[in-house]
Amino acid sequence: MFDSFHMGRSCIDLYSNDIGAPFAEITNFAAYVGGSPTNISVGAARLGLRSGLLTAVGRDPVGEFVMRFLTEEGVDTSYIPIKEDRRTSAVALGIEPPDRFPLVYYRENCADAALSIDDVDASPVGDATVFQYAGTNLSVEPSRTASLYAAEVARKAGRRVVLDLDFRADQWPDPRSFGVAVRSALSTVDIVLGTADEIRASVLRDSNDVSVTHSQVSDAHIAGDVSSAIRDLLALGPSAVVEKIGAEGARVHVKTGDRIDVKDAPGFRVEITNVLGAGDAFGAGFIYGLVQSWDLVKCARLGNACGAIVVTEHGCANFMPTLDAVNSFVDERGGF
Repeated sequence: MFDSFHMGRSCIDLYSNDIGAPFAEITNFAAYVGGSPTNISVGAARLGLRSGLLTAVGRDPVGEFVMRFLTEEGVDTSYIPIKEDRRTSAVALGIEPPDRFPLVYYRENCADAALSIDDVDASPVGDATVFQYAGTNLSVEPSRTASLYAAEVARKAGRRVVLDLDFRADQWPDPRSFGVAVRSALSTVDIVLGTADEIRASVLRDSNDVSVTHSQVSDAHIAGDVSSAIRDLLALGPSAVVEKIGAEGARVHVKTGDRIDVKDAPGFRVEITNVLGAGDAFGAGFIYGLVQSWDLVKCARLGNACGAIVVTEHGCANFMPTLDAVNSFVDERGGF
């Protein structure tokens, strides 16, 4: 049995080595493994969980690169299919800290978007303490239906289902379609993880509330009241919405009958190198806590520590911390 099982995108991450340089002036990149659920699966493994991953790769060198890394990290890759007519995807990122990280996805005809119900049936989705998937899974078929089906299987087996919203505006034909897809999924979700913009996007119905910056087209700023959006999400089924708020940490919103209890999990102040991957590190730490049956605030506190460590690094999956590293980091700052 797995402690955590993850489903969704995987890729090669090409991250600029020219820190601070505009994207057009980059001269070389470092190659890492990426993709939100993939990053979380690696983070979970480094923390000591038995984690497995359902993604897909093409029969290409990039797929071999991804699979080799995952195997070396101890993530179970037994259930990852090769899609013969597809390519493993890629991401290119510029790094201009503290707040400019232009990101370009190459996901045309990508392998993980072809995950199917048959792939889910061939995997142990129902045999993990926690099943986690990402909102980007819902952007195209057949991965949309496969992900919804996987969540149903996990919920029926009595497992906890975690949805990381993972909103990437340029992966959707219309930002409002993201909200429609997420809302359709929430009846089989226990816990939602997301930033304020991702949470507001989940209830988006007016395109005038969306602002996408040219420098980072994968992200969007969404207008609206986040508290109202959280109430709307909780009304659709989840027992908790965890709002990631960067340097400030996280806020846990728990539905208790007709009341919503809100508790803060403070963050950790660090010097930022690259914010990409922090949310996935948070997810890994949070899921570790769930597996240990911690309360949700302590889960979020560990997630904050993992995220704070990763934002000081250059990449995502390759820099996920071990449990010893997290404990040392937290102990130096007064403990949990």
